[in-house]
Amino acid sequence: MKRKTWFTAASLAVALAIALAWAFAPRPVEVELATVTQGRFETTIDEDGKTRLADRYVVSAPLTGQLSRITLREGDTVAAGTVVATLTPALPGMLDERTRRELQARVEGAEASLLRASTRIERASVGLEQAKNEVRRSEQLSQQGFIAPTKLEDDRLAVVGAQKEVEAANAERHVATHDLEQARAALSAVRQPVGNGARRSFPINAPVAGRVLRLLQTSEATVAVGTPLLEIGDTRRLEIVAELLTTDALAATPGSRVMIERWGGPATLEGRVRSVEPAAFTKVSALGVEEQRVRVLIDITTPPAQWQALGDGYRVSVRIVTLAEDKAVQVPVSAVFPLPAGSGTSPDGGAAAEAGHAVFLVDGGRARQVPVTVGGRNGSAAWIRNGLTPGQQVIVYPPASVRDGVRVAARKV
Repeated sequence: MKRKTWFTAASLAVALAIALAWAFAPRPVEVELATVTQGRFETTIDEDGKTRLADRYVVSAPLTGQLSRITLREGDTVAAGTVVATLTPALPGMLDERTRRELQARVEGAEASLLRASTRIERASVGLEQAKNEVRRSEQLSQQGFIAPTKLEDDRLAVVGAQKEVEAANAERHVATHDLEQARAALSAVRQPVGNGARRSFPINAPVAGRVLRLLQTSEATVAVGTPLLEIGDTRRLEIVAELLTTDALAATPGSRVMIERWGGPATLEGRVRSVEPAAFTKVSALGVEEQRVRVLIDITTPPAQWQALGDGYRVSVRIVTLAEDKAVQVPVSAVFPLPAGSGTSPDGGAAAEAGHAVFLVDGGRARQVPVTVGGRNGSAAWIRNGLTPGQQVIVYPPASVRDGVRVAARKV
């Protein structure tokens, strides 16, 4: 009987010891997990922008006279050479020597503008030929593996930019030719003799095809030479102006891809950074802070048929891509944390792109601290150059209780 009592007491003691050990044993820390993925990674600069016409033309009165009422309205479409207004010379040419001299000077100025436009076309054509030659050389070197693919892409974009310059120069010469014809016609109108009090009407033609943007003079009135009458522009040739902080504008290099959002349509439009203006300006933010900003000009590369509802001065949102990497290993940006000073080296021993970072990797139910090399980060993900492979599990928002080697368990949602 005594032996049985001792056996029972020993069993109870062992059971109690096991229960106490289980009760006081450390529990696995519940954590939120995420899977390491691989895909396209991009960093962007997000900013609001505004559309504007690449070329805006102000039609003005070529001579002093009586303006007939303009029947056009904002939004009307006009073809090149269409009569948009009619003037009747106010005084005969023999009685208005000052007007004759002014019109003669306008003819000479229009001739100089035409000569300048022709010179610009020649210069733009030379630039286009140089860009094409550079592309041919880059293609040969790229096939031999001597240059990076990005250099070839930049050269091809330079050809596109040079072609646009040629097109703009041709448009400038067309407008200069129109201005010269108008100036000569105005001079001829005031020189024409007047008989029986009759005066010949002088038509004012549209310099380019486009739409009427704004009417500056609608009612019939006597106008002086050079008075603006209306504005015309081609809404199919829009560009976007975004005002970036100067620190951000350094990363928005010409040729950078741009995604245009919140413009009113269902799809995201594509664009390219054409140029960054060389001079910055001071702008006061909504919080009253003075900021140095610079204008970035963006061309819309999506076909105009998809954004024909856009007009001049419309607000849009742009996302300028500053870094793009295909097949990049990514983790949520909340999984990356900085290491103490002095431990910022990459797993292969080299300097890290963003030195001194690590993640907690889940291995066999335990947290394992792994140093990583961060190539870049955006608002949601971080690009990991070294240290992780796709499919692994990492801890997101690691709590303070997580240490290297601590048991962890996935938090139940």
